[in-house]
Amino acid sequence: MSNLIAPSILAADFANLQRDIEMVNNSEADWFHIDIMDGVFVPNISFGMPVLKAITKHATKTIDVHLMIVNPDQYIQTLADLGANILTVHYEACTHLHRTVQAIKAAGMKAGVALNPHTPISVLEDIIADLDLVCIMSVNPGFGGQSFIENTYKKVNQLKHLIEFTESSCQIEIDGGVTNLNANKLIEAGANVLVAGSYVFKSENPTETIEDLKNLIN
Repeated sequence: MSNLIAPSILAADFANLQRDIEMVNNSEADWFHIDIMDGVFVPNISFGMPVLKAITKHATKTIDVHLMIVNPDQYIQTLADLGANILTVHYEACTHLHRTVQAIKAAGMKAGVALNPHTPISVLEDIIADLDLVCIMSVNPGFGGQSFIENTYKKVNQLKHLIEFTESSCQIEIDGGVTNLNANKLIEAGANVLVAGSYVFKSENPTETIEDLKNLIN
């Protein structure tokens, strides 16, 4: 199984959103990573359903939606209807995580759980077998362009061991501060999906940057 690159649309040029979506479509990227923030769970507001609808209208690759919101349950069916393929909720935002995960799957999507930098891997022991993806936040959620947190490597390694021990088929995604300087080390630790935002969209040639990252990790 090849390692995947998921450009984060949060870092795209919103005045030229269709252009940037077409760039990702035509690049070697694998997924669209879409962060939805509510200004409550995280100290920022990104975009909501109308923008997601506009993205899915033009996107031709997997839609990986990352909810950084409180009460994610109330939007599960809406996000499925809008074309999300993978829906990731935060462990810290879900009181009844198992029920939320089951609802995501019942709506026809793959289910992911994200962990904030301070949240230990051990909280997933009783649900890892039900997950399709775990997103390890390698920055504090809410803003793009932050510096990578070095403790992430250890968490990835711990998660890989948990997945192997439970014989789960769960993928490991890293979100935050991914560049060519840490991509290989993350893959070596056990990750197989790298989210890249500012590093891709703020580069001189995003298509080439995606290709270089893809070649680096495969």
